[in-house]
Amino acid sequence: MEKMQNGSIPPVSIDALLPAEMAHKAEEIGVKKANLDTLSMFALAVLAGAFIALGAIYATVAWTTGGVQISYGVNRIIGGTVFSLGLILVIVGGAELFTGNTLIIMAWASRRLSSLKLLRNWGIVYCGNLVGAVATALFVFFGKQFMMGNGAVGVTALNIGLAKVNLDFLQAVMLGTLCNALVCLAVWLCYSARTTVDKVFAIIFPISAFVAAGFEHSVANMYFIPIAILIKYGAPAAFWQISGANPATYQGLDWFPFLFRNLLPVTIGNIIGGALMVGAVYWLIYQRKKRQV
Repeated sequence: MEKMQNGSIPPVSIDALLPAEMAHKAEEIGVKKANLDTLSMFALAVLAGAFIALGAIYATVAWTTGGVQISYGVNRIIGGTVFSLGLILVIVGGAELFTGNTLIIMAWASRRLSSLKLLRNWGIVYCGNLVGAVATALFVFFGKQFMMGNGAVGVTALNIGLAKVNLDFLQAVMLGTLCNALVCLAVWLCYSARTTVDKVFAIIFPISAFVAAGFEHSVANMYFIPIAILIKYGAPAAFWQISGANPATYQGLDWFPFLFRNLLPVTIGNIIGGALMVGAVYWLIYQRKKRQV
């Protein structure tokens, strides 16, 4: 424990950090994230993509009711709550998530990072997240997890993917914006946390809210849509027989719609929601005056 200048030991505080302190912490973390070496940054991003995919797998199973009648809202809340696993693993376990890293804009706004370093982080982390999420989808597909519940889990995955690729461009941008505002608020709240329990509770409500509300998360969609496409093209005939699903229903589910009708607009929205609606706003409130001094 460090001593103060007069030789005394500073008191230990168990209080959560206040917003102004959180803003300073966010800036410091942003600098550290942007200065990671390339290999570490990419490896941590792959982990984050896999972690978010694990939350998506959990939610897919939770949303599979097997024909049991359950309130739509309750079902959405349950799925959103278990999806929180993904960000809990990212924050507590340590990983680099593109959507959360949009908060690095705070360090950039204070001119502690160059635009090149900011874009380098976003680019490497985004690609790593994609690798981790798609790799997890491949593991799940070849593990035939979609056959669970007489194929009901696979049908749920297909329906999720189909709904996502059928969003209008502007709709996807707006849903992506709202999503990452909540994700970054969850990360922001974690900056005040002193313990692991604090972080878990700070994560659950914002994350379950965005999922229950049907908002769009680019990294989650890097799992949700590829697993649906893999099932569509690679599931055995036995899956279609036992599930009762019709392959013709999913004609619009493909790689081009995934990339350009969902991932692109959702990513744009995620940047707006995280960097502008959360990061820039808190920087203006708490860090702008420091920058002007």
